[in-house]
Amino acid sequence: MAEPVKGPASYFPSIEKKYGRPISEWQDLIRASPLTKHMELVNWLKAEHGLGHGHANALVAHVLADRR
Repeated sequence: MAEPVKGPASYFPSIEKKYGRPISEWQDLIRASPLTKHMELVNWLKAEHGLGHGHANALVAHVLADRR
């Protein structure tokens, strides 16, 4: 039996359903942004793309963790 998804990725299905874009598109947008700090990126996603705080935070946390 598969282990349940934990952490930021647990938000991904609801993000795709609510905003109608695949996670890969959101990740590409974040990676292409000139912003580098976590909260700058979260606030940008909220202001420019209408994401809620939790969804924006999950996406940014996941992308920044991949950079490490």
